[in-house]
Amino acid sequence: MNELKIKKLTEINITEEHICCAISYKKCVDGYNAKKDWLKNQFKDGYVFKKLDVRGKVFIEYVPAEKGWVPIDAPNYMLINCFWVSGKYKGHGHAKELLRECEKDSKNMNGIVVVVGEKKQPFMSDKKFFQKQGFELCDRAEPYFELWYKPFKKNAPIPKFKDIAKSGECNVTKELSVYYTNACPFTEYYVNTELKRIAKDRGMNIKIIKLKTKEEAQNHFVPHTIYSVFYNGKFVTQHILNEKSFDKFIEV
Repeated sequence: MNELKIKKLTEINITEEHICCAISYKKCVDGYNAKKDWLKNQFKDGYVFKKLDVRGKVFIEYVPAEKGWVPIDAPNYMLINCFWVSGKYKGHGHAKELLRECEKDSKNMNGIVVVVGEKKQPFMSDKKFFQKQGFELCDRAEPYFELWYKPFKKNAPIPKFKDIAKSGECNVTKELSVYYTNACPFTEYYVNTELKRIAKDRGMNIKIIKLKTKEEAQNHFVPHTIYSVFYNGKFVTQHILNEKSFDKFIEV
């Protein structure tokens, strides 16, 4: 395994450091800066961003579940919020090493928890990796969300999704609605520019809801709070839609 140099972002160094996603996406400059601001506000709640010290997408983000932006009940668990190892950095043990960083920081807690898809889903971690690392399934939510956990204590409570996040239905019952946060640098552009334009071109009404606080996110209608699209009140996808993918997911 290659020697790893892992760097932790802080309020002090985040201005100079890149945050891996959207490094070269000029369209997402505003979203990139918005995520940096979002991270700065989360650090005080124990949010951790660690990355391989390279110019690539090799990083893990985690936070105590009580402070996380996900609708789960997982007392004294660490929640993995985003985890990405891509391109030439795959297959070198980097994912395992980053997970060990999370385990090290969670050693005095009940365990670690992560939201995945029943099958591999875009913009979500692959559950097969967590299965191999000793995680177990503990809950499900419509239509394909799963909660996996790795307990560190024998009698640790079993995490679960909040009831509000289980049905896959939102309270905007007509046409297109999208919910998002600044936890991802792609959302600002692809919601407020791309998706708006696509909906307009198709003569569709769209309602955009930005989740601005962890309390709003903790009471969201599906477990994926970074970006979620609904049509006529039913969850459609967490895939960040563009012109090519829109018609695949939205049948008017």
